[in-house]
Amino acid sequence: MYIDSHCHLHMLKLDNYSGDLSALIDQASSVGVEHILCVGTTLEDSKVAIRVAEQFPHVTASVGIHPSEKPEREPTIDTLAELASHPKVLAIGETGLDYHYNDSGLDVMRERFRTHISAAKQLQKPLIIHSRDAREDTMNILREEDAKSVGGVMHCFTESWEMAQEALAIDFYISISGIVTFKKAGNVAIVAEKTPLEKLLIETDAPFLAPVPFRGKQNEPQYVHFVAEKIAELKGLSVEEVAKATTTNFKRLFGPTA
Repeated sequence: MYIDSHCHLHMLKLDNYSGDLSALIDQASSVGVEHILCVGTTLEDSKVAIRVAEQFPHVTASVGIHPSEKPEREPTIDTLAELASHPKVLAIGETGLDYHYNDSGLDVMRERFRTHISAAKQLQKPLIIHSRDAREDTMNILREEDAKSVGGVMHCFTESWEMAQEALAIDFYISISGIVTFKKAGNVAIVAEKTPLEKLLIETDAPFLAPVPFRGKQNEPQYVHFVAEKIAELKGLSVEEVAKATTTNFKRLFGPTA
């Protein structure tokens, strides 16, 4: 059984499911996906993620503002904490730093990141981190703000093995997406192979980053097994071993309500 540790159910097109999200989720369940974490990227769609989670017993949510978003008002600790106090919310995020698509407003982005960490610490819920081309600042802020006290996951990890080691040193998990199946997986394949199995999670990041053989199409939770299969190949393990370990890891990080 698999857990999709990061997707955006509320962003998926449902044309192939007659507009019925439950049919898409049922399809994922039919291929062994036992749980889905629906991740917010703005305050408004975090509320939508919560409403989706309320409809399905094996879907939970997280709340946060993606670093590339530019909200009219920056979130406060209290705003995030109020949203995240919902019983179906397992985590704060996604949050973090993205210097790949952004070259201005970086001070605001960094301060927002710190606000998310403070909210997570207040609620004692783990963090979901997005980091792209921002290794030094991401890791420095996580250490400075004592993010280790709540833990979390480096979502859709695409950075170097050296950064992965820094994240592991503060007890964060590494989440691998469908990128690992790409012909030019690069760092992602290296990190998937080298990261201890007990610190790995798998995700789709649906509707983005569909794995081979569906690359270029809409990604869906049902495809998360392709990620597990590639990790198993890289590590010389069975798919069952990877599925069991990543499911256990998810529940260890996010708690029994998962």
